[in-house]
Amino acid sequence: MGDALPRVVLIGPPGSGKTTLGRLLAERLGVGFRDTDADVEAVAGKPVADIFVDEGEAHFRELERQAVRAALAEHDGVLSLGGGAVLHEETQALLAGHRVVYLQVGLAAAVQRVGLASARPLLVLNPRSRLKQLMEERRPAYERLAVLTVVTDDREPAELADEIVKGLPA
Repeated sequence: MGDALPRVVLIGPPGSGKTTLGRLLAERLGVGFRDTDADVEAVAGKPVADIFVDEGEAHFRELERQAVRAALAEHDGVLSLGGGAVLHEETQALLAGHRVVYLQVGLAAAVQRVGLASARPLLVLNPRSRLKQLMEERRPAYERLAVLTVVTDDREPAELADEIVKGLPA
C-alpha cells in the first residue's frame, strides 16, 4: 500500500460535520481533502440524489464502494466517507488499520444541520424519523470502526479540529 494512507478518515451520519470539519482538518494538517460522495458524483456525472432516483440505492452503494476503495488506496490527506459507506463489509475491512474518526452528533443537531428540506435521498419521506433510524442503524458500525470518537453537537469546527489533531494515534 505504501505511504498513501489517508491521514484521517471521517465517518458519521448526515449532519455530523464530515465535509466542513474535513476541509478544516485538511487545512490544519497541510494535506488535501477528499469526499467520496463528491467522487461518486464526478463518476456518475450527477448529484447523489439523482443517482438514487434514476438508478436506485443499490447502484449508488456500488459506486460508493468503488469510490471508497480508490480513495483509501490513493489519497494521503483527509477523507470523508458518505454516511452509509461503513455498512458494507468490504469497506469495513478496508478501514482496518486507518485512523478513523467517528463524528458523533445528536438527532437535534443533525436535523438542524441537514435541514430537512435538503436533497438527501434517504430522508425524503419522514425526514426526522428516517434520520433517527439511520443514525441508530449505523451507530454500531461507526463505533466499532473508530479509533477516536468526537461529539460534534454545539461545538465549533475549529475546536473539533484541535481535538482530533491532539487525539489521533501516531
